[in-house]
Amino acid sequence: MATSTRGTAPLMQRPAWTALREHHAKIKDAHLRTLFADDPTRGERLAVEAVGLYFDYSKQRITDETIRLLLQLAEQSGLRDRIDAMFGGEKLNTTEDRAVLHTALRAPRDASIKVDGEDVVPAVHAVLDQMASFAERVRSGAWKGHTGKRIKNVVNIGIGGSDLGPVMAYEALRHYSERSMTFRFVSNVDPTDFVEATRDLDPHETLFIIASKTFTTLETITNAKDARSWLLAALDDPSASPSRAGISAAPTSGQAGAVAKHFVALSTNAAEVSKFGIDTANMFEFWDWVGGRYSMDSAIGLSTMLAIGPDGFREMLAGFHAMDEHFRTTPFERNIPALMGLLTVWYADFFSAETVAVLPYDQYLKRFPAYLQQLTMESDGKRVTRDGTTVEYQTGPIYWGEPGTNGQHSFYQLLHQGTRLIPADFIAFAQTLNPLDSQHDLLIANFLAQTEALAFGKTADEVRAEGTSEELVPHRTFTGNRPSSSILAEKLTPELLGKLVALYEHSVFTQSVIWDINAFDQWGVELGKALAMRIVPELQAPDDADLRHDGSTNALIQRYRRLRRVE
Repeated sequence: MATSTRGTAPLMQRPAWTALREHHAKIKDAHLRTLFADDPTRGERLAVEAVGLYFDYSKQRITDETIRLLLQLAEQSGLRDRIDAMFGGEKLNTTEDRAVLHTALRAPRDASIKVDGEDVVPAVHAVLDQMASFAERVRSGAWKGHTGKRIKNVVNIGIGGSDLGPVMAYEALRHYSERSMTFRFVSNVDPTDFVEATRDLDPHETLFIIASKTFTTLETITNAKDARSWLLAALDDPSASPSRAGISAAPTSGQAGAVAKHFVALSTNAAEVSKFGIDTANMFEFWDWVGGRYSMDSAIGLSTMLAIGPDGFREMLAGFHAMDEHFRTTPFERNIPALMGLLTVWYADFFSAETVAVLPYDQYLKRFPAYLQQLTMESDGKRVTRDGTTVEYQTGPIYWGEPGTNGQHSFYQLLHQGTRLIPADFIAFAQTLNPLDSQHDLLIANFLAQTEALAFGKTADEVRAEGTSEELVPHRTFTGNRPSSSILAEKLTPELLGKLVALYEHSVFTQSVIWDINAFDQWGVELGKALAMRIVPELQAPDDADLRHDGSTNALIQRYRRLRRVE
């Protein structure tokens, strides 16, 4: 078996891994009821408070020995060195020969972080200043559309990290947004996405943000061309009903002025941006050391800044940075992201848990689980180590979730009484942004009750003591011993959102270091895209055109050809 880079032994040969396997065999059946009964201080001891977050992991199926061994595993895996390497600008993304410096996006103006000998912080703040200037002009009404109308609508067109982060941030911070403006997000190449997003918007009052680093991303540029057609059709004929069909070629010289007033770009490809008709003065740069799923605090966050303003955006960056510093400097036994990441490894590799549920008890975080799906699964969904060796253990679990209390009336049945072990993160805030009588207390009561019920359950004897008939006792018994962590903070603010996102970023990184995988590439998304480009002309070909796929794909293509031609 090949050894890992930097002299670290392969994971399953590390002494702490062997010790954890033996330890798991001893405690795997220990019940949380017993663990709490034997240690009255457990609920206070197994908790960490830092950077405005209270992280309670006492309801996890662990003992002090578990934590000791997990911390040894982190040490033997070189986690501290890898953290220093990431923050120092080393090229941890070895398959693409890139640094991974999303942490530089929120570094203070007086910091110094070098990549290939160049300090990147001045460039980061230059773009932030450019974004702030533009956002102030739009929000104040100084920036106007081609016909002199104020911009009231902003449509972000992007996909993956260029969509999931901005959508999540807008929804999470909607309370702080400029309510006189409407924000929409288009990502899917399905025409329905664009049509429904723009159906009730006035083109004269609409600004499009086109987010594509290369300005060649198929879905994004397809939708961007549709947006340009939609705009120019309305300007050419104010009585027209804009639709997806329309102008698709590059704008004429007369139309270019209109495009320049209604489109900006988040990109590094000035030639393609200019060719599209966007003024390169309104092109906001980001860098190849920023992965898409780590980019919501870069220029990709322009829609967020337009919504909450430059000051709110900088508050969010300050939150990111606070968590960065906590992760970078805090000993692992009190380091929240490190502990979260180690616990994920514990369940994935020793309990064979396949998923992690993220359950925010705040409606504003309704898109947070979806955002985390890309962050976690695109990062850690890998089957080979950094040196290309096939792993012999489980890596990235599936992340999913819904806001409470909606999930309680959907899938909590499985969490409580199903056969699968699903560790869960519960997230809540002590103060609501929308006080209505005592409703927030009801919400938090559910937050607390669910973690208690999952941990301790309800025994058959307790069910019988309620007078339940014997035939119903098995159905109303809760085994408990279902692990969860609770994350509690004072209030959802831009700063707190930054901390929360960075918390999961660094938890994901911790997991990747233990598993010795590259959390910053995503080759798994490439094959399907390449095949799709081959299939597009085949879908549009005559029914008898030759097909050279497998039998199933050939049959589906033929059926699609017939069905799309049915009048």
